[in-house]
Amino acid sequence: MKKILIVEDEPDIQELLCAYLKDAGYETAAAADGVAALSLFQAQAFDLVLLDILLPKIDGFGVCELIRAQSQVPILMLTALDGEEEQLRGFGLNIDDYVTKPFSMPVLLEKIRVILRRSAGTEPEKALRYRDLLIHPDAREVLLNGRPLDLTAREFDLLHTFLSAPGRVFTRELLLAKIWGYDFYGDERVVDSHIKNLRHKLDRDYIETVRGVGYRAAKETR
Repeated sequence: MKKILIVEDEPDIQELLCAYLKDAGYETAAAADGVAALSLFQAQAFDLVLLDILLPKIDGFGVCELIRAQSQVPILMLTALDGEEEQLRGFGLNIDDYVTKPFSMPVLLEKIRVILRRSAGTEPEKALRYRDLLIHPDAREVLLNGRPLDLTAREFDLLHTFLSAPGRVFTRELLLAKIWGYDFYGDERVVDSHIKNLRHKLDRDYIETVRGVGYRAAKETR
């Protein structure tokens, strides 16, 4: 299991990142300031560092510089600073990528997957088959009986979420956190609307409602 060090001083964001990445199959450790981050990095082995810039004690640039003095572990910077100067400074310290707040959780997860595959030299993520559907995660393509489906980004993320964990029930709250991101404060019924549109495009019973709880992939029929 890949292990990610999350360095984020905002408690709500740190908690959400930890929960989201654990749900995606990663092991996590978290630090709220630069000194704690470096202490954890020295004590444990990590596959990737998710690093905020505006940190107490030692800022993200300082943490990055000290890590780079001893390791080429992948670093993904996560920050509210979106100016060109800050980004260039980060890339000058040999970071792997840069994400600005507010951010999309699925986009963040995809960046993490790409960076980890690149650093490990692994093959692209395998296609996922479910009944008459074939999903190519890297190409973000869905085929139904060999015919490509025109899905929005969130429709694709919803379908991939369900079919990657058949039988698991996802609440609206969890789907909002995974797909819309921590910064979404709208009506949770937006999930219902997207699933309704997705069901229409699939024209099959691939997603079922668990009354009073949420949604899951429909059971495969023999």
